[in-house]
Amino acid sequence: MGISKAAPVLEIDGKRLIVKGRWIKIASPEHEEWLESELGDPEGCVAKLKQPVPLRPRPDILTFAQKLPATQPKYTFPIEWDSIAALPTSSHKVWWDKLPQETRKNVRRSQKRGVVVTADRLHDRLIEDLVELNNDSPIRQGRRYTHYGKSVEQVKNDQSSFADRSAFICAYCGEELVGYMKIVYRGDVASVLHLLPKASQQDKRPANALINKAVELCEARGVAYLTFGKFNYGNKRDNPLREFKVRNGFQEILVPRFYVPLTPWGALCMRAKLHRGLIGILPHSLITLGGKVRAKWHDCVKFLRRCSSMLERPNRIRQMERSIPPAGSKTPDLPQESRT
Repeated sequence: MGISKAAPVLEIDGKRLIVKGRWIKIASPEHEEWLESELGDPEGCVAKLKQPVPLRPRPDILTFAQKLPATQPKYTFPIEWDSIAALPTSSHKVWWDKLPQETRKNVRRSQKRGVVVTADRLHDRLIEDLVELNNDSPIRQGRRYTHYGKSVEQVKNDQSSFADRSAFICAYCGEELVGYMKIVYRGDVASVLHLLPKASQQDKRPANALINKAVELCEARGVAYLTFGKFNYGNKRDNPLREFKVRNGFQEILVPRFYVPLTPWGALCMRAKLHRGLIGILPHSLITLGGKVRAKWHDCVKFLRRCSSMLERPNRIRQMERSIPPAGSKTPDLPQESRT
């Protein structure tokens, strides 16, 4: 996943708020998921945003969340609950003993198949390896992979975020990078920013090996939790990524997320639950159907492109085909020992 830089940013008393949305403009702390601390003075921030001054863009709703391990609400603002995928990392052994047997086998399988996992820093060789890894497949999890086809400079720029408190965990098989993970340390919590196994090397189970190494690093650093995005995304429940998280010891922890209406339109949208977006409104069955349709569409596009590339054969091949006599034409007799 990348860090969005397209949305406008508001400066409020030194706080940076990013505003997203077209019909409902929702403000939140910039890069909130990767910050070391929570929004410091939400009451003061709300008061500033409600003042009748010409702000551009003017947000309709302010949202912010508490940070693990603070799971009890601190404020009286309207609240919903963030479903966080987290695993305790105070003890690698305790985590390992609770894993399903198949997951432990996958970690051992990766070692037997020559995968070596190390913690690294960002450097030119790693950036080149990441470019190759990004280009391994244009489709990830049934959708187009946004980092596919990026240049060396673009990849370097993407990976330079939070450089002073990040760790790159790399899985190599020989000289080949078969997977990597970038984690961002946030005090007593570490968060997975990128996890990318090489699709063509899935048999080596690099993703399981990377999670195992991340837990080791967190224990050594005294980090309490490793988080990996959401456990449940709105009404979207069962999906392959969620199943992967469960198999690797992640569990759901609910943390408070506050939504504060700043305009009458924002208050109306909150009453209608429109601030939750389609995934938070549509039933799980429709979300699942949409995912299947999207995956089928990408499969069809991939098939059509493959057929198109087969039709665009080099001229020399077409000339060779024309030189082959058609069926039924007279050909010289072959020696008896050459006939089949």
